[in-house]
Amino acid sequence: MTEVIAHRGYSAKFPENTMIAFHEAEYANADGIELDVQLSKDGEVVVIHDEKLNRTTSGKGYVKDFTLQELKKLDAGVLFPNLSEKQTIPTLEEVFAWLATNTLICNVELKNGVFRYEGMEEKVIKLIRQYDLSKRTIISSFNHYSIVHCYRLAPEVEIAPLLSEGLYMPWIYAASIRAKGFHPRYSAVPNEVISLSLESGIAVRPYTVNKEVEMERLFQINCTAFITDDPTIAVKLRDKYKKDKA
Repeated sequence: MTEVIAHRGYSAKFPENTMIAFHEAEYANADGIELDVQLSKDGEVVVIHDEKLNRTTSGKGYVKDFTLQELKKLDAGVLFPNLSEKQTIPTLEEVFAWLATNTLICNVELKNGVFRYEGMEEKVIKLIRQYDLSKRTIISSFNHYSIVHCYRLAPEVEIAPLLSEGLYMPWIYAASIRAKGFHPRYSAVPNEVISLSLESGIAVRPYTVNKEVEMERLFQINCTAFITDDPTIAVKLRDKYKKDKA
């Protein structure tokens, strides 16, 4: 059955890429979480989407220009002022330590399209191995050179290219770079492409699927998974779809 992956955690109702958003995704019965990583000034792997701090935190400027200690002082919950507790930017290690206590899958997106972040792939893979998460982690990126580098470093960890536009026969491209799947923008992947990919043994996990009509389409064709801001709606729909089929 199609898996539900919470985009930056339960980001529809909680601050994206924070521990509360990840915990709430688990409580919502999501099958996994998706998160984004970059490097701090002192080389720590931190979980945040934008290259700049401005949108989601109380800080201003680029993530790469701040040490982990400086980043930890910021409030990462500014878009949700009603939260009772301050949320901080997590490290990937913090998330992995928590993942070691459950069975969720984790899609780690490398945000290295703007800044190269030398050595980030090695650091992410070291943490995956340290926490024994090789079988539950998928590394994705719009930077396909980066995920190929990851595959060469750790062939046991699944990689998946992110695709923002339609690609001709993407299942063949994915197989050519040793990816077992790909993550397309949901509007750029028609049913036929999903079906042909699945028939070729290539997983398809579209992003970011928030409309119920799109979720239903993906459940109906038994898509591998999809990435959504609201796992509660997705899980509820899936349960209803399962019941109707039975």
